[in-house]
Amino acid sequence: MLKDKIILVTGATRGIGQATAVKLAECGAQVVLHGRTHERLTETITAVQAVGYEPFVVLYDVTDKPAMKQAIVLIKKEFGHLDGLVNNAGVMQEGLLGMMKITAIQEMLTVNVTSALVQMQYASKLMLKNESSSIVNVSSIIGLNGAEGSTAYAASKAAVVGFTKSAAKEWAMKGIRVNAVAPGFIETDLTSHYEGERKDAVLQMIKMQRFGKAREVANVIAFLLSDDASYLTGQIIGVDGGMVI
Repeated sequence: MLKDKIILVTGATRGIGQATAVKLAECGAQVVLHGRTHERLTETITAVQAVGYEPFVVLYDVTDKPAMKQAIVLIKKEFGHLDGLVNNAGVMQEGLLGMMKITAIQEMLTVNVTSALVQMQYASKLMLKNESSSIVNVSSIIGLNGAEGSTAYAASKAAVVGFTKSAAKEWAMKGIRVNAVAPGFIETDLTSHYEGERKDAVLQMIKMQRFGKAREVANVIAFLLSDDASYLTGQIIGVDGGMVI
């Protein structure tokens, strides 16, 4: 149900973004890959080509609003419209709130909140011409339930939940559905620093007793983007193996 749909995936260089891009290509979508440099996207480009599709690439830093706007202009010139957006680009820095540097807090709020909001704003201008479009934001189970040592990150991902629900209410009558996924502990570069007892402690919190894979999150994102989810909007879907029930 995604065949020939034009879908922009931000932060497609690795992890959930990369897995999502490949999954969407497998479903027949025309994937637009975002990354800061072409070199960072090489692996994802190759993986999408292996499925039999040629991705369209846009390069910009999500904190560079003029560059982001120009990328949307390029997409408009190439395709004329946009059917879907996966707002995946983000950063995570952990640390006790009392020890967290202001610059780290500002970076997470800028990238995870402000840039994601602006990305939705720009992308929606190409979606309003469609009868049906879909946005999927990537939040985190931490944004829903918090976690010691991740207060600032939790704040940024909680904001994603809030603006997902608000945008869903604003755009429902305009044919744009807005949902979010809230991944739990997914084995990606973002969580590779977890080791030993710390990793074991997290595992004990997961009812399914295993860590998630990026592909498992990508599968849910693909569903939310598809016409099979045509009556879903404003929902936050936990993909956490039962970490929170």
